Amino acid sequence: MTTDGQRPLCLVTGASGYIGGRLVPELLQAGYRVRCLARSPGKLRDHPWAGHAETVRGDVTDAQSLAAAMGGVDVAYYLVHALGSGAGFEDTDREAARTFAEQARAAGVRRIVYLGGLTPYGVPEHELSPHLRSRAEVGRIFLQAPVPAAVLRAAVVIGSGSASFEMLRYLTERLPVMVTPSWVHTRTQPIAVRDVLRYLVGSASLPDDVDRAFDIGGPDVLSYREMMLGYAAVAGLRPRFIVPVPVLTPRLSSHWVGLVTPVPASLARPLTESLRHEVVCREHDIARYVPDGPGRPLPFAEALSLALRKVRDAQVSTRWSSASVPGAPSDPLPTDPDWAGGSLYQDERERPVDASLESLWKVVEGIGGENGWYSSPLAWAARGWLDRFVGGVGLRRGRRDTQHLRVGDSLDFWRVEEIEPGRLLRLRAEMRLPGLAWLEMYTGTDEQGRTRYRQRALFHPRGLLGHAYWWSVAPFHAVVFGGMARNIARAAAGEEGGGGGTRTGRIRRGRGAGRTRQPEPHHRTRSDT
Repeated sequence: MTTDGQRPLCLVTGASGYIGGRLVPELLQAGYRVRCLARSPGKLRDHPWAGHAETVRGDVTDAQSLAAAMGGVDVAYYLVHALGSGAGFEDTDREAARTFAEQARAAGVRRIVYLGGLTPYGVPEHELSPHLRSRAEVGRIFLQAPVPAAVLRAAVVIGSGSASFEMLRYLTERLPVMVTPSWVHTRTQPIAVRDVLRYLVGSASLPDDVDRAFDIGGPDVLSYREMMLGYAAVAGLRPRFIVPVPVLTPRLSSHWVGLVTPVPASLARPLTESLRHEVVCREHDIARYVPDGPGRPLPFAEALSLALRKVRDAQVSTRWSSASVPGAPSDPLPTDPDWAGGSLYQDERERPVDASLESLWKVVEGIGGENGWYSSPLAWAARGWLDRFVGGVGLRRGRRDTQHLRVGDSLDFWRVEEIEPGRLLRLRAEMRLPGLAWLEMYTGTDEQGRTRYRQRALFHPRGLLGHAYWWSVAPFHAVVFGGMARNIARAAAGEEGGGGGTRTGRIRRGRGAGRTRQPEPHHRTRSDT
């Protein structure tokens, strides 16, 4: 407890990620004060809990920002990792953990809580995947530090929007007959995300003399094959036929997973590599400090059922893609002076809309995912497949919510960089590109009060390849971007009139490519500043 009698203060790193974004409201509900450390605090502003938690700018690799963030903190949660940041991600993880532990000691933090990975018993650390090896090393650094630490080690986390759940879900739903890698026979111990959060919150009140690792898992020990068959049963699917073969290495199987599921190969690989060895809890000592209660931890089937219900009810609060994808650009759209010496290509479209601002904004905010992009489906699909082929995220990430967006949301191969309800939606591209790209959509009125839609695509090329890329795709802009502006306006008019009645009807009108075209103002410019 703090000396001034206030409620304990928890610092949460990784609050824009899958677990961190769910932990914050749980801590608030448990009566803690929460401070979030984020490299881009703006990403957190639209979360439902944003007004109840403090947000500070910083990075776990920056000792100065950590020192400022840890002032007055009682419990510090470490929920970040450098996976995918490059060949040296293990070095980055190691140095970040040491810096975090040192600053926690200097600030007088009472406890560090870290969520790591469950490692196989009896397997030498050098034989583990780089992902698991790094997680184990980070946990060891915290346990060797002066500040008492609780290192929670989990295997497969089952919850709506988790990468493990999405991988399991799409593999099972899309492939009634599967030729699979041999790791489908490897046993693991999945755990519901609700239990992970419960243990994380409970770790904040552990006695000061508790300084150790805890294995956390659900009551079921299953092979991945049994998990897929279990998913099919819970989801009401026909029994799946699974034929394992020994020739699919983790690298090959990660590409297979990336082809079938929304999880890109860059993330699928550490997930599949973690399944090479059996990972089963060797103890359940956490229950001595955080009692389980009746029916806890949740059985695998119940965890699946709850996750599926959240997906079907569109109540997914965070997703695996909530955090930025490794290797994806994260630079925000700069102001014009920052383009000095560079180039900025633009494609602008503007047209009147025979609908209210509210109807137009509803269409704009609902773009992407199952609603489509109101343009040539073939062109968008081809771009998505090309991105997957070169290791990008493609179009399959979809949307977290079918109707509403918030800053930081992933949206197919875009991410929401800015949103001003009723006025502006700005998306930053996360597909593989030789440069940086944004797509802006504006809704507004003209001098006569008539509704207008404006759209702007921007591209900042990187090197000669970037310039060549822009000019190679420029001939297709009339179809892709022109069609988008035209069909968004048409869909808004349909929304206004209630025509079609269903979402499917509105989408089909928005995507229509064979209707009579109307002339529209357009200009494409190259701006060197």
